[in-house]
Amino acid sequence: MKPDEQPDRHLDDAARRAVARETQARDDPEPSLGRRLGQVGVLGWVIVGPLLLGLFVGRELDRWLDTGVTFSAALLCVGVGVGLWAAWRWVQRQ
Repeated sequence: MKPDEQPDRHLDDAARRAVARETQARDDPEPSLGRRLGQVGVLGWVIVGPLLLGLFVGRELDRWLDTGVTFSAALLCVGVGVGLWAAWRWVQRQ
């Protein structure tokens, strides 16, 4: 290999990487702002849905068993845990 061939190879590699980035950007474009906002909304409901369900079930159990807020607090925490776990899984799939 000649000493003057080395810079040409780096230039060729840089050009190939640039073409590959351009092709990838054209084949898989960045999601639109509306799509991103929709994802944020879905993510919010993935967290809030189990939270509200746990709170509702806990409140009904507290009313039925006359236990104050024991089940409400416990099932609220369970709902938050389930919601965050579901959100984590949803984000990993995206």
